[in-house]
Amino acid sequence: MKKTIATLFVVLFAIPLFAFTFEPFVETEQGTIGILSHTYQNGKAPDGGTSDVFDFKNQGGQDLLYPFQRYAVGATINGAHRIWFTYQPLLLQTNVTFQENVTVGKEEDTADTELTFVAGTPMELTYSFPFYRVSYTYDVLRGRDDAVLGLGVVMQIRNASIKFEALDGSGLYVSQNLGIVPALQLYSEYSFPFGLTLSADVAGSYASSALFNGADFDFEGSILDASLRASYYIGDGFSLFGNARFFGGTSKGVSQYDDDERWSVSSYEFTENNISSLTASVGVKWEQQK
Repeated sequence: MKKTIATLFVVLFAIPLFAFTFEPFVETEQGTIGILSHTYQNGKAPDGGTSDVFDFKNQGGQDLLYPFQRYAVGATINGAHRIWFTYQPLLLQTNVTFQENVTVGKEEDTADTELTFVAGTPMELTYSFPFYRVSYTYDVLRGRDDAVLGLGVVMQIRNASIKFEALDGSGLYVSQNLGIVPALQLYSEYSFPFGLTLSADVAGSYASSALFNGADFDFEGSILDASLRASYYIGDGFSLFGNARFFGGTSKGVSQYDDDERWSVSSYEFTENNISSLTASVGVKWEQQK
């Protein structure tokens, strides 16, 4: 019986592969990103011996506008299945002089360590958080030419790197992390007869690792990537668009994973990193017409 059910499932899944429509698309957008808030803390434990809560915006110089880029390539299959890959680089580098002592990665609640940067220290701060994402949605309004409502899932790879570097050589802190972030996806659009299309794209999740992935230590995190877009069709499959986007995420936890071989992985157990931002961009999209 189990073999019969498995065979039926394979056959049903394979049928569309022998008779399907394939409409590829590719898009790029360029613009600017502004940080609404961004705080970071890394230390021994959340209830004692932690480093300072560092404010990247107010203390670290992230109160400027930065270049923003985003790229996507994908396809609509059989008029309902939408699959696409997204790459979004994010590199925020600032140079500031600390106005007060800042401790990052403090292990003990005692005297200052070599990871305390004293007031007056000229610093270079790097926050790099590019991501790679695969998204899938199914159009529940299949059959309508003027509207799409796609529901689905996302699998995202985060590639985070944080660096505090004293330009006088007095100290260096580096923390890097690579991980997988699943999320839910919603994609919707409505097209007017005169060429204008309005669309919304939302990917988001909240997870506690003790419940979500079976880990035996406390951890929680979230992401929200939500955008509104207005595009205008100019012919030959090309559309021009303007896009407004909120992008943010949170993470907080006490890791019990040991990794002494990789020098760039933080040895401090507790980490909290919260960021939110707004972007404004313009772009161009090409999509094979039906």
